[in-house]
Amino acid sequence: MRHRLLLLVLIVLITSASLIALWAGGWLDFATVKGHHEQLEALVKTWPLPSAMVFFVCFVLATGLSVPVATGLSLLAGSLFGFTEALLLVSFASTIGATLAMLLARYVLRDVVEKHWPRLVARTNRGLTRDGLLYLLALRLAPAPPFFVVNLLMGLTRISARRFFIVSQLGMLPIDLVFVNAGRALAKVDSPSDVLSTDIMLALTLASLLPLVLRYFIRRRLHTVMP
Repeated sequence: MRHRLLLLVLIVLITSASLIALWAGGWLDFATVKGHHEQLEALVKTWPLPSAMVFFVCFVLATGLSVPVATGLSLLAGSLFGFTEALLLVSFASTIGATLAMLLARYVLRDVVEKHWPRLVARTNRGLTRDGLLYLLALRLAPAPPFFVVNLLMGLTRISARRFFIVSQLGMLPIDLVFVNAGRALAKVDSPSDVLSTDIMLALTLASLLPLVLRYFIRRRLHTVMP
């Protein structure tokens, strides 16, 4: 059992190091991946299940290590797999990876995160204290701040991994839908930023305000019932 665990850890470390090296070398850039789309598509058609499994693991590790390639991978999933399969892959892989990044920040990178984003850390703690899980839901629905920053900041709070996972999966689902659907027409996308039109950005921003508005009305109702 111990040998199997050590082997698994070794495989994860090697895969993680490989992903970081590929990203640093520009091999995971959107333009590079898009340029090899035909070859990747042929691989998926030949080995659908292994391809989905490899994609899932790579997505989880990339997200867990905060490598900024999630948007491009979401588009790629939409182009390579069926819509439902791609959405399931992206939704669960991104959420599992986000949870791993949160735990990594909590137990390993606490000092680094507090040093680089002290104001955001303080603001996040105040927001969670004031609005609870609705604050995290609002952050997940919003097109900003960056995905990986939210993961790292939440690692410095008292939120449990289970609650973080559930709320994150719900909150990231709309943006996952947008990118997976856009990936079905990958040839028309020159950059991941092209997907987020003004209308979509506005819709996501308004959606991110809904949890906080809901919290406001709940509090107001409670004050009315129990003055």
